[in-house]
Amino acid sequence: MAIPIYESAEDYLEAILIIQNKKGSAHSVDIADHLHYSKASVSVAMKKLRENGYISMDRDGTLNLLPPGRDIAERIYERHQVLTDYFISIGVDEKTAAADACKVEHDLSEITFEKIKADIASRKS
Repeated sequence: MAIPIYESAEDYLEAILIIQNKKGSAHSVDIADHLHYSKASVSVAMKKLRENGYISMDRDGTLNLLPPGRDIAERIYERHQVLTDYFISIGVDEKTAAADACKVEHDLSEITFEKIKADIASRKS
């Protein structure tokens, strides 16, 4: 069974997903560049994520999301996208909206997130 996931681990998993979507594959150096973290910090984090069953790493260093890691990455990435779009829709500039979405995406309750999604859907109707 996987351990409880922390915000930093969610950020790493989300970064892997984003990079895979953009480039087709992700390596630790890509994560370091994307998150502006040191390669050493990323290496330690990747080891913990591997040990806890969230990712695997191929011999060439390619990172792969395992089902528990992919579920978390997709959930956080969806929250990021929806919240960024929502903040923009209420008049926040794109850069601030994305930065604020990063801060909120981890802590927002599921109830509030679903209400925001419902509000967005009702505006489109």
